[in-house]
Amino acid sequence: MAPLDDQPLYSSRIINTYIQLIKKRYSFINLDELLKQSKMKSYQIEDEGHWFTQQQVDLFYENVKKLTRNNGIAREAGRYAASPEAMGIMRQFILGCVDPATAYLMIEKAVPNFTKSSIFKVNQIHSSAVEIIVETNVSVCEKHYQCENRIGYIEAVSLIFNYRLPKVKHPECMFDGGKVCRYIVSWKSSRSAFCKKIRNYITIPMLAVCATTCFTIPKLSLPLVLGSLFIFLSLSLYSEILHKNEYKFALNSLMGSSDKLLNQINVTYNNAMLANELGQSINKKLSVEGVANEVIQVIQKRLDYDRGLILMVDKQRKNLVFQSGFGYTKNQLETLRRTDFHLDNPKSKGIFVLCVLRKKPFLINNVDDIVKSLSPKSMEYLKLLESTSFICCPIIYEGEALGIFAVDNVNNNRPLYQSDMSLLMGIAPEIGISIHNATLIESKERQFKSILQTLAATIDARDPLTAGHSERVTQYSLGICKEMNLPENFCDIIKVAALLHDYGKIGISDAILKKEDALTPEEYREIQTHAEKTRRILEQINFEGIYRAVPDIAGSHHEKFDGSGYPNNLKGKEIPMGARIIAVADVFEAITSKRHYRNPMPENIALGIIAHESGKHFDGEIVQAFFKYYNRLKIGDKKQIDLLIDRRKNNSRLFSGKGLATSADNQRCIGKSAGI
Repeated sequence: MAPLDDQPLYSSRIINTYIQLIKKRYSFINLDELLKQSKMKSYQIEDEGHWFTQQQVDLFYENVKKLTRNNGIAREAGRYAASPEAMGIMRQFILGCVDPATAYLMIEKAVPNFTKSSIFKVNQIHSSAVEIIVETNVSVCEKHYQCENRIGYIEAVSLIFNYRLPKVKHPECMFDGGKVCRYIVSWKSSRSAFCKKIRNYITIPMLAVCATTCFTIPKLSLPLVLGSLFIFLSLSLYSEILHKNEYKFALNSLMGSSDKLLNQINVTYNNAMLANELGQSINKKLSVEGVANEVIQVIQKRLDYDRGLILMVDKQRKNLVFQSGFGYTKNQLETLRRTDFHLDNPKSKGIFVLCVLRKKPFLINNVDDIVKSLSPKSMEYLKLLESTSFICCPIIYEGEALGIFAVDNVNNNRPLYQSDMSLLMGIAPEIGISIHNATLIESKERQFKSILQTLAATIDARDPLTAGHSERVTQYSLGICKEMNLPENFCDIIKVAALLHDYGKIGISDAILKKEDALTPEEYREIQTHAEKTRRILEQINFEGIYRAVPDIAGSHHEKFDGSGYPNNLKGKEIPMGARIIAVADVFEAITSKRHYRNPMPENIALGIIAHESGKHFDGEIVQAFFKYYNRLKIGDKKQIDLLIDRRKNNSRLFSGKGLATSADNQRCIGKSAGI
């Protein structure tokens, strides 16, 4: 098995103990120079989620030993974990135990937070002694100084409780030919407990002496009793003082770590809320854009970053394109939107591209550290965005990278930690699942819409004159919906119903549909059946959710507001609102388009017909909305539309002049067109 020298094995907490010791007792050492020689960064030491390799800790130790000229620095650093200045997670963990015995027995569970190189087993020998057996991973090449450092930590456990230095025997050491490192740890009771024990041991003999003296030498009995009582009370008082001092020491230690613990609790709570809020929010989004925007909003709200962005892999998987972001200037956002990060360029060295290709996160705390590995174009891009440090995480679903999301700080001086990257990588899979689901939904929606358009086109294609009729009716219908501020879901229903409103004409013969002369009564009745046929055909489609109303809406678009329509003579609000909307759009599109039996009607006359039929054929509220929509399309005709509305109220001739129709003419025109 290959050695694990290049794998992260040791928590930064171990190195941080050395650093705290050097600050306290070896202040003459330049820490910046020490870390530089050891190929470590200060932010890595501060990051409790960062781990170092065997090579890194070996180099660090050799540099520390050389600078301090202390061959026993490893053991001293281990002991220093007991000092209040250390204030590390080990100290917090041990102070949560009742006594040294409990703390030693809990070491097995605590060790994985500090090292991945070895396994600890603890056996209790008696109330004041334990056996600790350490076995290293066969692929790890630990050094002797690490054994010394372990002994220091073992000693620190008792010292944290203000006990005296424990006795540590080391009968077997893997660095002296043993298979494991075995430590026998024993400790004496606390000073207060020791004082109480002495008091208890001498109390009975003193009582016996006092009793004997009362019978043998009565004159000495009183001084002896008083002296014994003084000794007893003095020992009791002294042990109580020691006991209180021990409690005070423990209390001060706990108070000293309370702020840090509270901060950790707040961070943990905020992270939990992030995961919960993110899960609830993005699962409701049905589009990739919606998911990306929601992720960005939650990250901006919950996490301490100045900026964030999401880039998605395009359909051809050739480029990364900007999807959403926060914290960037207007110019920077424009740059992001214009920039394509090429995934198909083998020479690309950009971190965003490498993050996708390698499916690996990157934590860059100083862009200068990666200057040599970046192309001039990538460096120019980073300068434009003013990035100095950032975290970049891949969004992966079932082994495929869907994109990346990145965060950074430009105003906030807080360094980025491994724990930050771990948190972001923790939520990345959930984002990946939501984006994948949204992609499937969008794909199904596109498929659904293409099927609808194809169905509508099959009817329109039967006659070149009616080609595009359904799409134009849909456009007018959606315009009316917008003017009425109707919900998006309702607009989706209208879009489907409008596209398919004439589908029943598939059951009408071409001889009737394309007839240029007037229809006979029998032919007119036949063509009227297309509305009911539309309903029946669409009822065979398994419309779900909000789309269940589509057959009823599409099949009722020839009902009239006054109850004179077909097929069911519905009146007023009995007619579905969607059908009332499509009715206006359908008639206007039909009479302004060329048909076999007539030329297209001028729009001003068509508008007059629509206005005249308000309250009779059409719902007046919907007519008003249609005029507003039309006015937006034809801004220059506003005065004319207002005039139409006013003249409709007077029920008079709509327009004067050559070529304009009377109300009777309008009725004849609308009867033929609406019927077809």
